[in-house]
Formats: sequence, structure tokens, C-alpha cells
Amino acid sequence: MESRGFRLSRSKTEYLRCGFSGVERDGGEVTMGGVVVPQVEKFKYLGSIVEERGDIDEDISHRIRAGWQKWRKAFGVLCDKKIPFRLKGTVYRMVLRPTLLYGAEC
Repeated sequence: MESRGFRLSRSKTEYLRCGFSGVERDGGEVTMGGVVVPQVEKFKYLGSIVEERGDIDEDISHRIRAGWQKWRKAFGVLCDKKIPFRLKGTVYRMVLRPTLLYGAEC
């Protein structure tokens, strides 16, 4: 694959075996170039946390924490009485709502 411009980091590569169906399978080890690739129970992919069993609790908690973090950063704008209500709504729609709802459709 490296001859085609695709390089895979052996030290950063890990895999997740999905157990969504509830059927337990022992597939052995995954190796790449003679090196065993570690198996993980969860990992972050495109900003969302994917878990082995399909649970979403940790991903939801992460989204809530991210939303509060954005709220704290936008607090000065959203709670300032001198700023027009319409501008506050725009900030909410452009900053807070996308942060909270990212990945919700998945």
C-alpha cells in the first residue's frame, strides 16, 4: 500500500471489534507487518466516541461537556443586555446548537 501513497502508522493503529449483535467471537490477533495491532473497547472517530457494545452514554456526556464549554465562552455575548436579542440568537444557532447536536443524526 505504501507504493500507492498510503502510509499507515503502526504505532498509532488500533482496532475495535464491534459487538453490536451480542454474539461473542474470538477472532485471534490482528497483525500488521509482524506487529500485533492492539484491540480497544472505544475510540474517538470524527469527534464522536464509538464503543464496542454500541453504547452512546460517553458520547452524549462528551457532547454535553462540549456544549457547556462553548456556553462559557459565549456567555459574555449571550448575557450582555447591550447586545441585540437577534444577534444572540444568531450566536446560539451558529455556535452552541451545532456543538451540542454534532453527530446526533448518526
